[in-house]
Amino acid sequence: MQRSRACLLALLLCVACLVGCDHATKLAAETALRDHPPLRLWPGVMDLAYTENHGVAFSMLERLSLHPPAWALFALAFVATSALLALWFRRRRAAWPEHAGFALVVAGALGNALDRVARGHVVDFIHVRFWPVFNVADILVVAGGILLLLVHGRRAPLSPPANISAPPP
Repeated sequence: MQRSRACLLALLLCVACLVGCDHATKLAAETALRDHPPLRLWPGVMDLAYTENHGVAFSMLERLSLHPPAWALFALAFVATSALLALWFRRRRAAWPEHAGFALVVAGALGNALDRVARGHVVDFIHVRFWPVFNVADILVVAGGILLLLVHGRRAPLSPPANISAPPP
């Protein structure tokens, strides 16, 4: 029991460090890019450009011309993150890749939720051609989600469960 508590604390410390990294990059982007033209890292492919996302992930709601209030988006993020944390804590005996996936998703969700509380919007600054502008928190959520899909996809049964009969020939 002591070891599992230590592992949980280590994962929560990792979450805190990842949220810190996310906010450090957002602060750097705000300071260096806010009133400047985009920084061309790889012309035609990748830029760093300061933008304010008042919607949800990858500016999806703005593309649909929907503009919910910041408090509603924060409430939605709070409920989703709380549900994710509850699910994560119920899976405390899971393997480390699953814990890592949960930690990445929670860190990204918290990073953007805290940004929304502090600023009223999320700072995005990484722009890859043909993709909406995003940030480190978005990368964490996507990477964690992929890791969770890989972990759970590997456990998927290859044959139907025993209580399901095969169709007649």
